[in-house]
Amino acid sequence: MLKHAFFNVYTKFKLHFYQEIFLRFQNREASLTTVETFCMESILALGSPTVNEFASFMRISPPNAAYKVNSLVKKGYINKVQSPDDRREYHLEVTQKYLDYYNISAAYMVEVMDRIAARFSPEDCAKLEEMLTIVNQELMPEVDIPEARMPEPPKQEPQA
Repeated sequence: MLKHAFFNVYTKFKLHFYQEIFLRFQNREASLTTVETFCMESILALGSPTVNEFASFMRISPPNAAYKVNSLVKKGYINKVQSPDDRREYHLEVTQKYLDYYNISAAYMVEVMDRIAARFSPEDCAKLEEMLTIVNQELMPEVDIPEARMPEPPKQEPQA
């Protein structure tokens, strides 16, 4: 039952994101392909990686990564920022344009988390947080992202 419950929640988060993206496609606001969306989510999670760090994480060749990065730069979703330490190295930084796109799904997660906090006791919420922290830090070793690089969840705008 736990597997089923977790799968259902994960699926609802994905489907909500897809609904919002398709709504934007109707209005011609979205311009990322599916693969580009995966690339952007990875770059955001890695916290301004170099092209080579991105390529290594995604398990693709550096030339393939450079091609994808250049396309994302042209579309305005990332900037290449020269490293002050090594002038030959560039870090990838997401732009506000992407953060606005990303917040489509992140804002929904924040909304659901607020609903959880309102529905469950502080003790239950603390236990859920403890469990999710253990899942993140111990039970998912295949996705190694340094904790210092993990993005902060967005702050939800106060509702009028």
